[in-house]
Amino acid sequence: MAEIAALMDARTDRIGEHAADHPPAWAITALGPVPSRPAGRLEWQKRAAAIGAWRELSGHSDPADPIGPEPVAAAPDVRAAWHQALAALGPVNGPDVRGMPDGRLLHLRDIYPVETAWAPQHVGDELRQVRAAAWDARLAGLRAAADARAADRRGDHDQAAGQRKLAVGYRALEQAYRQRETVFAQTMADRADWEAATRDQRQLAVAADAEIRRRHPGQHFAPLRSAEAEATTGALRDELILTRGRSPGIDQWIKDLAAGHRAFAGKLADRQSQMIPSEDPDYGSLGPAFPAWSGPRREPILQPPKPEIPPSPRILERMMDRDADWEAAD
Repeated sequence: MAEIAALMDARTDRIGEHAADHPPAWAITALGPVPSRPAGRLEWQKRAAAIGAWRELSGHSDPADPIGPEPVAAAPDVRAAWHQALAALGPVNGPDVRGMPDGRLLHLRDIYPVETAWAPQHVGDELRQVRAAAWDARLAGLRAAADARAADRRGDHDQAAGQRKLAVGYRALEQAYRQRETVFAQTMADRADWEAATRDQRQLAVAADAEIRRRHPGQHFAPLRSAEAEATTGALRDELILTRGRSPGIDQWIKDLAAGHRAFAGKLADRQSQMIPSEDPDYGSLGPAFPAWSGPRREPILQPPKPEIPPSPRILERMMDRDADWEAAD
């Protein structure tokens, strides 16, 4: 057994050396070009050796896909070789879907429109618009009230009455804008909750889409498209511009946003309460149905201790003189 293992290790080393001398397409795709420095070249060669050994052992020959999906129904040594090749590919940012079969990747891609379909509408621009308008109305009302007080002091009661009426109108306008601001702010808060609740699933969908395209570069896949509600049109934004002197009502689309908040709250609560049932009814649930994905663990980087910087002789001399002065004062 020891001789066989030694022969296999020697064969793996030769695969890495050959890949470094004549880089194949799969090695360039997986590891990039061969580094010019000896240390980087040796590291590249070791990683290419692990991937090349797996390809030779399994017969995987796709030039665009270095290792393919994990061989589930295979001997333990074959799966071990695949995992060594997977580790040689290096860490990934986000969910690691490289070992998933194509069917699961396609299923994860289909999650994206499902998760985006219940996203609250993005009304950030509308929120900024009504907040700025409410502030302007507040300033105009304060200015009109100040002008009314100044007119009263001058004895111009007609102008004072007009300015007070103007101030009342601006306060009503500010109140109308604040009502709209409340709805828009709640909608954006709901959207932040939605983003947090669906972030992991959406990242999985994007990662699965990238992986399936990497495996099959010549095959056409429809791009991921969000099923979110369309953004507010310019005509609806124009309805947010209110005029003083009339009692503005809440537009229907803003009422729909307020009603959508209640529906979203129920959807979010239902999602967070969903659990995976166990096959054994006496065992209970297996955990949340939508768990948070935990990224790859990163070990802390050990830092060398900071060097001690001794004080200069002049500093030490000054400190000794200061201590001597304090002793003399005592």
